[in-house]
This record gives sequence, structure tokens and C-alpha cells, in this order.
Amino acid sequence: MDHEGHDGAARHWDEMYRSRPRVWSGRPNPQLVAEATGLEPGTALDLGCGEGADALWLAEQGWTVTAVDVSAVALKRAEQHAADSAAGSRITWLQRDLDAWAPEEQFDLVSAQFLHSTEAPWQRPHRVAADAVRPGGTLLIVGHHPDGPPPWRSTSDEDSHAEGHSHSHGGGGHAGSEMFFTAEQAAAELGIAPPGWHVDVATSRERAATGPDGQSATLADAVLRATRLQTLDG
Repeated sequence: MDHEGHDGAARHWDEMYRSRPRVWSGRPNPQLVAEATGLEPGTALDLGCGEGADALWLAEQGWTVTAVDVSAVALKRAEQHAADSAAGSRITWLQRDLDAWAPEEQFDLVSAQFLHSTEAPWQRPHRVAADAVRPGGTLLIVGHHPDGPPPWRSTSDEDSHAEGHSHSHGGGGHAGSEMFFTAEQAAAELGIAPPGWHVDVATSRERAATGPDGQSATLADAVLRATRLQTLDG
């Protein structure tokens, strides 16, 4: 993405966050809790961290977290929330555009939660996520399943919901089912398979959620958790 595109994405998300005193619930995404609980803490990368609930939860479990978002407004809010926790010092906040950036280092856990976009294919940020997992580390991708997206979403607004957080860029481009994927599709597109990977979880899970205006719905999450295997040349 060029500089103008980066600025446009940042403006979009900054405006969205400024529109409300709090956008997300303040609780970690449930699939992150389900899949990361029990993992040995190490270094973690939280892509699209929003207001920081996932990053703070990971830090409270003992992880050293790098939390990334395109919105400076979201990151400032996240840092303020984390300052109230003793674990906040375990988090480094970075403003980066996931359509243009990739980390130089690798991590023990990379979490990519609801990185849907109407402006770019979903594969790009998830490839960034997969490439950032060190050998022996864990990749966790969670997205809206094509059969159970939020009923209140629109292609011209953020995919807001009070349970957890979601990062869907507004604007034209990809829309509808092209934004979403199954766990199996994600694994196939990203090459998450032997001999380089072991797929630990590839499933769909339903959960109750509350929309931005108090609507209730049952959503379906696509959940992919995989371990990058040690390689002979690694």
C-alpha cells in the first residue's frame, strides 16, 4: 500500500474510534482465551489490537506482547487502559498498517483476530501473521465464518460488535462473502500444512454476541490454530 493508502486507512480508523468513547467490550476475544490458555508464555504479536483487550490479557498471562494497529487513537486508548494494570509494562504498542508492514522478528505466538477488509484481500495480513511465527511457535487466526457473519455489519462501516473486537476496513473493494473464510480455506491459502506446520485446530464455533446498538445474535467464528514445525535447515 502506498503512503496515501496508509494515511486513508489510519484516518478511517481514527475517525471510527473518535466517534465513540469505547468501541469494543474491553474483554479479550473468547477464541483467544480458549486457544491460548495453557500455552507456555513467551513473546506474542497481536495484529490489529484495537483498544488492547487481547494484548492486555496476554500480558496478564505472562506474555511479552507487541501490539499493532493502524489507528493512533486506538493505540493511545489501549495504552491508557494498560497503564491501570501491572502487566501493562509487558506490552509494546506499534502503529503500523498491516497492508504494508511486516515484522522483522518472529514470535512464539501470533494472534490475528478478525482481520477482515473491504479494501484488500484477507490473505495478505494473514500471511504476515504466519510468517511471523517462529519454529515451534503458534499461529492463531480467528475470523467471521462465511455462514455466520454479524447481521449488523455493512460494507460501508466497521464490523463492530461489543463482544471482542473486529477490524474491517470500510470503503469499496472486496465485500460480502469474499471478506470471510473458513478455517480450512485459511489453512489452504496460507500453506498451513505438513511438513512446515501441524494444524492443531481447524473448526467453526458459534458464540453469542451483542451488536453496537444492543442487538443480540449468534455468530460463527472460523478458528485456525497451528504450530510451526522445526525444520532441518531452521
